[in-house]
Amino acid sequence: MNTNLTPGLMPLDEALAALLARAQPGTGVQTVPTAEADGRVLAQDLVCSLNVPPHDNSAMDGYALRCADVPQAGTVLPVAQRIAAGSTGQPLQPGTAARIFTGAPLPAGTDAVVMQEDCVAEGTGQVRVQVQPVPGQNIRRAGEDITRGSVVLPAGARLTPAALGLAASVGAAELAVARRPRVALFSTGDELVMPGTVPPAQLPPGAIYNSNRFFLRALLQRLGCEVSDLGNVPDERAATVQVLQAASAGHDLILTSGGVSVGEEDHIKPAVQQLGSLDLWRIAIKPGKPFACGRVGQAHFLGLPGNPVASLLTCALLVRPFVLRLQGVRDTAPAAIALRADFDWPRADKRREFLRVRRNAAGGLDLFANQGSGVLTSTVWGDGVVDTPPGQPIARGDVVRYIPFAELFA
Repeated sequence: MNTNLTPGLMPLDEALAALLARAQPGTGVQTVPTAEADGRVLAQDLVCSLNVPPHDNSAMDGYALRCADVPQAGTVLPVAQRIAAGSTGQPLQPGTAARIFTGAPLPAGTDAVVMQEDCVAEGTGQVRVQVQPVPGQNIRRAGEDITRGSVVLPAGARLTPAALGLAASVGAAELAVARRPRVALFSTGDELVMPGTVPPAQLPPGAIYNSNRFFLRALLQRLGCEVSDLGNVPDERAATVQVLQAASAGHDLILTSGGVSVGEEDHIKPAVQQLGSLDLWRIAIKPGKPFACGRVGQAHFLGLPGNPVASLLTCALLVRPFVLRLQGVRDTAPAAIALRADFDWPRADKRREFLRVRRNAAGGLDLFANQGSGVLTSTVWGDGVVDTPPGQPIARGDVVRYIPFAELFA
C-alpha cells in the first residue's frame, strides 16, 4: 500500500492535534438550571452527597418477609402492615409479612420481597406465598446505583437527557457548565446569493445560492455555540478587514468559508495577517485541503474551503473538535464502526479520503455515485462516510471504517 503523501500536505491527525493544542478551555463558567442544561458541557465534577437509592427498598409490588418464615411454597402468613412508596413501615415481626409497593423502604427485619404475582391474598388478612424465596430477592440496596462521595458526572461531559435525570436523582437543581462559545460566521465570494433575495429564474450568470452558511450555522448551534451570522462579505480587501476587526470583539472564534486559497480574489489571508496571525494548512484529505488557522485580536480564526462538501466535512472533522475542546470536552473523536463495503473503489487517492455512503438492508455500505466536493446531495442521500487511508483502494467485501453523520454532526 502506498501511503506517501503529496509533498507539503499535512496529515489530518497532525493538523487536528495542532488545532486542539490551541483550543485551551476558557470560555468561562455559568450556572444554569438542570432542566435547561441539555447539550451543555459540565464545567465541574458533580459529586454525589447521598446514596442512591438512599435506603433499601422494594423492586416490586409484593410482600416483604423473612425467608425463614417461608420454609416451603404455599406457606400462609398474616399481613401485619401496608407500606406504600414514600412511607415508612414498622419493623417486621417474626412470622408476618408486609404488603409493600415498588420503591417503598423495606421494614427492618426483611430479607426478601416476593412479587404479588407469586402470592395469593386471602380474605382473612393473610397471604399465601406460592414460591420459596431466597435472601435478597427483589431488594434494591441503598447506594447500589450511586454511593455518597462518588463522581456522578465528570467535568467535560456533554450533558444528555439521561445525564440530566441522573443529576436530578442526586438533588442537583443547578449545574456549573461551560459558557457557550461565541462564534462569528461569514462567507466570502461575490458569486454568492442568499436564498430568497433572487428567484431561481432570475439568478445572474455565475451566481450560486449560499448553502454553506446554513449548514455551518446549524452545526455550530448543535455544538452549543452562540452564532453571530455576519452575512456574505464582498471580495474586497478593505471590506474583509473591516468585518474581521468587528468580529474579533466579543467573539471566541471567527469561522469563514471560502477565500482561503491562493487566488487573486481570496482576501482572507492578507486581511487576517494584517490584523493578527495566520497559518495556511494544506490538509491531506479529500474532499477538502485548504484550511486556515490563526488569531484576530483575542479571537481564534478558522477558515474553511468554499466547496460545500469540503466545507461541511472539514467543519465536522476539525472545527467540531476545536469547539468542543474550547468548552472542556476531553474526548472529541467521533466513534467509528467496522462495516462491509458493498462497492468497489479502485482509484485510491494519495490523500485520506472520506467517501459518502449509506447503510443498506444487508448490513453493508452503498456508495454515492458522484463523490465531487460540490455535490451536497451526497451528504443527504448518505448517512455517513468511509474513512479511507491514503493510497488504499477498496474492493467489494472489504471491511472499512465507517463514521456515521450522527457522530460527525452531533
